[in-house]
Amino acid sequence: MTRPDIVIVGGGIAGASLGAVLAEQARVLLLEMEPQPGYHATGRSVAFWEETYGGLAVQPLTTASGPMLASPDPDFSLVSFLSPRQTLHVGRPGDESAQDKLLADFGDRVALRAVDPAALVPGIRADWTLGLLEPGVCDIDVAALHQAYLRRFRTLGGEVRLASPLRAAQAGSGCWTLQTGAGSIDCGIVVNAAGAWADDVGRACGVAPIGITPLRRTVVQLRVPAMPSASLPLVMDLASQFYFKPEGEGRVWLTPHDEEPSLPCDAAPEEMAVAEAIARFEQVVDWPVAAVERKWAGLRSFSRDRAPVYGFDPQAPGFFWFVGQGGFGIQTAPAAALLAASLLTGEGRPRAVAAIDPATYAPERFRV
Repeated sequence: MTRPDIVIVGGGIAGASLGAVLAEQARVLLLEMEPQPGYHATGRSVAFWEETYGGLAVQPLTTASGPMLASPDPDFSLVSFLSPRQTLHVGRPGDESAQDKLLADFGDRVALRAVDPAALVPGIRADWTLGLLEPGVCDIDVAALHQAYLRRFRTLGGEVRLASPLRAAQAGSGCWTLQTGAGSIDCGIVVNAAGAWADDVGRACGVAPIGITPLRRTVVQLRVPAMPSASLPLVMDLASQFYFKPEGEGRVWLTPHDEEPSLPCDAAPEEMAVAEAIARFEQVVDWPVAAVERKWAGLRSFSRDRAPVYGFDPQAPGFFWFVGQGGFGIQTAPAAALLAASLLTGEGRPRAVAAIDPATYAPERFRV
């Protein structure tokens, strides 16, 4: 590709999904600093599709994405990316206000019903008496979704350049000149889809940062032979101290729901967070932990108000933000890509996202 119309910086789920939409009508180049796309946040996600996860600003994107993940266009994928799971939101006496808030925020948007936790999770300890079941939740096949977007992008003529970090960029008259690990590139529009590195990419382009903060999230895989079933619901604490879900027979993926501020980096788990995760797990169920089989960490990147950021920077013509997806970038990917592409091209919003207000996600809110 000699001169792309658009360069997307970042090859994770954000860049890949947006590229797959934009490549239908423009020449698009995807720059990825790592030798493989999706190495950081995307490749380390414990992804599920849950409408209440992420709050009210994220829910419209999640809801709109559900049908596209469940029944994708045949040109995109012949199989669903979702498999049934359910979420059980649990709490102890004292967590009633958190339960009430969940119902107040989502009771008229999402199916939620009160249940006895012990009826759904054998072995849950007696003090976990509060339960709200969210039955529509599904697991997401993250690797298949990410690869499907990359495959679609390439099929439409998009080009991926790996191990090609952006080093600097300068805006000219109606164009950008980028200096990268793969040489100099001229283009019309730069899309910042760099996740934890979003503000660094902005600075490299001479654009003021908008305040994207990477937060480390720790995950462990436990072997728990006494776990009753691999089809149990995802169990999520109303007080946001943990969640865990079965990962096959006798195995659980568990996080202490930590959010430790971090520099952009190849995140690694800290032993204290791993120990805290296991301690919290043992306070919830009486399934003995036989072993810690794996542990890892990823960076979830948030804006200051924790809503995603989609749109052109009002102070930098031709510079488009597609960042701040937090831990919700995979479950919102189809809708977010369609919405962002419509903002970038100026075309009308597709029917699937027509009811979503893009002003909620505009970068102008950080340029006051």
